[in-house]
Amino acid sequence: MAGGAFVAPSTGGSYEGRVTTFVIITCLVAAMGGLIFGYDIGISGGVTSMDSFLKKFFPSVYQKEKEDHHESMYCKFDSHLLQLFTSSLYLSALVASFFSSTVTRLFGRKISMLSGGLVFLVGAILNGAATNVAMLIIGRLLLGVGIGFANQSVPIYLSEMAPAKIRGALNIGFQMAITIGILAANLINYGTSKIKEGYGWRISLAVAAVPAIMMIVGSFFLPDTPNSILERGHPEKAMKMLQKIRGTNNVEAEFQDLVAANDNAKKVEHPWKNILQPRYRPQLVICILIPFFQQLTGINVINFYAPILFKTLGFGDDASLMSAVITGIVNVVCTAVSIYSADRFGRRILFLEGGIQMIICQILVAVMVAINFGTNGVGNMSGGTANFVLFLICGYVAAFAWSWGPMGWLVPSEICPLEIRSAGQAINVSVNMFFTFLIGQFFLTMLCHLKFGLFLFFAAFCVVMTIFIYLFLPETKNVPIEEMNTVWKAHWFWGKYIPDNAVIGGQNLREVTA
Repeated sequence: MAGGAFVAPSTGGSYEGRVTTFVIITCLVAAMGGLIFGYDIGISGGVTSMDSFLKKFFPSVYQKEKEDHHESMYCKFDSHLLQLFTSSLYLSALVASFFSSTVTRLFGRKISMLSGGLVFLVGAILNGAATNVAMLIIGRLLLGVGIGFANQSVPIYLSEMAPAKIRGALNIGFQMAITIGILAANLINYGTSKIKEGYGWRISLAVAAVPAIMMIVGSFFLPDTPNSILERGHPEKAMKMLQKIRGTNNVEAEFQDLVAANDNAKKVEHPWKNILQPRYRPQLVICILIPFFQQLTGINVINFYAPILFKTLGFGDDASLMSAVITGIVNVVCTAVSIYSADRFGRRILFLEGGIQMIICQILVAVMVAINFGTNGVGNMSGGTANFVLFLICGYVAAFAWSWGPMGWLVPSEICPLEIRSAGQAINVSVNMFFTFLIGQFFLTMLCHLKFGLFLFFAAFCVVMTIFIYLFLPETKNVPIEEMNTVWKAHWFWGKYIPDNAVIGGQNLREVTA
């Protein structure tokens, strides 16, 4: 149990308290909600590269892959139905995120997590037992509902429980759980692909029940956040919980800030309408553009379709799955780098460095693919060249893992005041899910038509998003979430949207009209 007070920078006040073992454990348990998201991201690409799975559900794709040796390598897996298997989940997650916003606000963050885990469990059972494409898609839709609830509630829970000093590190626990889920899925796919009887894909899909059960069990033991308890009308209970998670009875200053924020939030009858007011313009723009840009980095090309992508680039069956495992390991290790760095060096520097590194790696991958496959998609890579491409993709994954991956979830969850927090997070999740759906549904078709230019397409977006971060995202490191308006008010562009009465004496005492 670490001691000492955590003190905000000059933009905010200081609160007494310790970084308690209790709050760290609760945040680690909550972050397990990321396992269900990560496992599902990682499992689909490996399953759709298994011959037994393709023969049973997508025989036309299997036939094209195995028998048509004159087909362009870029187009062998181009099938909208195959892509729908991957992408349908994210469409239902998009819709679910709006319903989960209401559940999160009215019943608390832990109830939302529990609901997500239960629905995800049903989806995993359906997928593992699937006998036709309809069962697969229905199962995927249920998995999406679970993910919509988890992605809505977990980042908010973590931001509200964590003290400002280590909010970044604890919140990134969610992204770490996602990367662990992806790696676990890659390892399981590699193992189940060796099952000669051809039922390995069933095991891969059914094992999604394990992280779902972990999330369900964990949510029973989690306490609700002081913010949520206060929001539902129990101030004494909220005070006791705040004292427990801060490890001190002297929490009056922080509690009064929570009460002020809660009182202002109660004046808001329509948070969805309220977030459109000019005073919330910075939060609205960030909650839309950060998840939009996060998906247009192209990371889910790797996460969803890594084995298929590596197969397309000339790797063999085993080599493609093993390469996906390697990128999964890089993902986990480099996410740990962001846990160390986010609260020491700040969010902006990680966004900027990661963006530049991704641009360089994507351009070089495009060049290597162009040299070896040209525009007609016919050719092959030598072992050395393939290893160099794998190295570049690992460099790209590493950059995302310590920048746009964790920061893309952390920043939107910490910048919204209480009165629009659930709406802001719902927007963040829904935009993320919508563009995840588009990438999942159309990547293989885009690869077929854009060929190596697809990597340049994503590199161009990385240029735009890096410039956006440089110009429009202020540093939020160590700022208490109830005092975030001080950061926006000091910004060269966003300051004009923040009324003077929204920042008084260094504290965020918003005067909100419904």
